[in-house]
Amino acid sequence: MTHPSGSTPTVRPTPDGDPSPGSGHGIPGWLVAVLAVATGLSVANLYYAQPLLSTLAPVFGVGTATAGALVTVTQIGYVLGMLFLVPLGDRFEKRRLVAVLLAVTSVAMAVAGAATGFPMLVLASLVSGATSVVAQILVPFAASLAPDHARGRIVGRVMAGLLTGILLSRTLSSLVADAAGWRVVYLGSAVLMAVLALVLRLVLPAHAPTTDLPYHHVLRSTLRLVRTHPALVRRGLYQAALFGTFSAFWTTVSFLLTGPAFRYPASAVGVFALVGAAGVVVAPAVGRWADRGLGRPLTGAALLLGAVGALVAGLGGHHIVLLALAAILLDVAVQSTLILGQHVVYQLDPGARARLNSVFIATFFAGGALGSQLGTVVYHAQGWWAVSALGTALPVLALLYWTTERRAGHTPAQAADPGVLS
Repeated sequence: MTHPSGSTPTVRPTPDGDPSPGSGHGIPGWLVAVLAVATGLSVANLYYAQPLLSTLAPVFGVGTATAGALVTVTQIGYVLGMLFLVPLGDRFEKRRLVAVLLAVTSVAMAVAGAATGFPMLVLASLVSGATSVVAQILVPFAASLAPDHARGRIVGRVMAGLLTGILLSRTLSSLVADAAGWRVVYLGSAVLMAVLALVLRLVLPAHAPTTDLPYHHVLRSTLRLVRTHPALVRRGLYQAALFGTFSAFWTTVSFLLTGPAFRYPASAVGVFALVGAAGVVVAPAVGRWADRGLGRPLTGAALLLGAVGALVAGLGGHHIVLLALAAILLDVAVQSTLILGQHVVYQLDPGARARLNSVFIATFFAGGALGSQLGTVVYHAQGWWAVSALGTALPVLALLYWTTERRAGHTPAQAADPGVLS
């Protein structure tokens, strides 16, 4: 592997899915940084709308509950992209696939920025959500390039970039919208995606496909992975529960902060989102702890932390400090289980990392979409405490499921590697 100023050789995975010795002894620091920034920018497209819901509703003449569906539709698009686009990362050369998806994202964001009606905005958001799965092609790409002993640490660094993008997207969106209007948020992202497509096309090493199966066989093999690896489903459900809580909180907190309890302007909602960024610092540490085999106890602790965070959120209905604490706790919990989950998933079948990741991410984003929609409905029907109750129940149920993990059936491969279900 060479510096961006030089040529970029093809990385051909060995049968176990890791780069061949000729590809170098690891992944350069500059490439880790590029991947972290790229994942953060691409996934941010899913969250730009969250602090803008109160602004978009009157612009398009829809109710706030209907405007909240915009977040849900974007996440549904992401789920569809995970199921039908990410598996292509095992079938096609990844560098070219990433560039094409980012180009489509750029067009979709431009259409959203020029939307003349709410249906047009929703459709563009569905497409941009589907193609923003580039982030989840780049993460297993980083895992494939990383040496075994440092995989958790490197994935943790890339995930820190992704999670920073999730958190800062709300702040950037609200500040830009306040200064220049909501359309500039979408049009600016369209430009960023076009630039990112060009940069990644130039600097990423070519990565040979890990399978030559036809597309419909790739999809069928993805379903087979679900049956073959119970740990994949388990980790997806853990993350779905926490991400449902996370999404319910962040989708409805904008209504709370701009409502009678606080009466904050939309820009203040974005600034509030910055408090969650404090949780990003845990990502590399969690990756290191996962490398040391501490995944299972940390998973239980993260699920408990998520439930506590949701309870604290309920207490913070009129106290901004408690709301900020809840945001930090929820962000730390979600980030921790995400990294721990991917550490497990990437060990299940190194030659099918893109397909495994597609199932894992699709599962938990389905939980996020459900959390966003239920949170919006519950908030407008019963208020903030009901959102807190919903947010607490989800990780508690996951924690109860976590207690059965050691009694779950192990495949021979899992029995041979205790870390697989750690």
